[in-house]
Amino acid sequence: MERLVIAAAVVVIAVVVARVVASRRGADAPTQPRHRIPEQLDPADLERLGCTRGGWSVVIFTSASCSTCADVVTKAEVVRSPAVSVAAVSYQDHRDLHERYDIDAVPALVIVDGDGVVHAAFLGPMSATDLWAAVAEAREPGSVRTPETACGAHDASQNTPDNPTI
Repeated sequence: MERLVIAAAVVVIAVVVARVVASRRGADAPTQPRHRIPEQLDPADLERLGCTRGGWSVVIFTSASCSTCADVVTKAEVVRSPAVSVAAVSYQDHRDLHERYDIDAVPALVIVDGDGVVHAAFLGPMSATDLWAAVAEAREPGSVRTPETACGAHDASQNTPDNPTI
């Protein structure tokens, strides 16, 4: 009986000590992901990067230590044309721009018009197809078929005997 009382006392003491230690530790601070994409770039910065004045631009914020960045730049180079400029902005060469636009994760790609307004953006890797579609949609809204605009996604209220949905 004496051993049972001692064992129970040890368990109670252990539980009390565990609760005291846990209450002193407090809760972990919540994490707040930042990873924001700028909504607009200064046209003067676009010119400084060699982008065509007043035209469309694909700007990729990169870093030399980023293994994914080179792949994103390669995919972006494919959309380069007389109508679309492409600029890679490495942290090592343009730290001021990374800080100005609060870039804290790379690769960060933005598709901007001649005024620097961001029309589409990607953070991290993307497929070439998604990039091509984003550039096309930014330049000509409605040009890319989405599930909402594809055949078969018609408004059911328009499906009448005189106007059947095919």
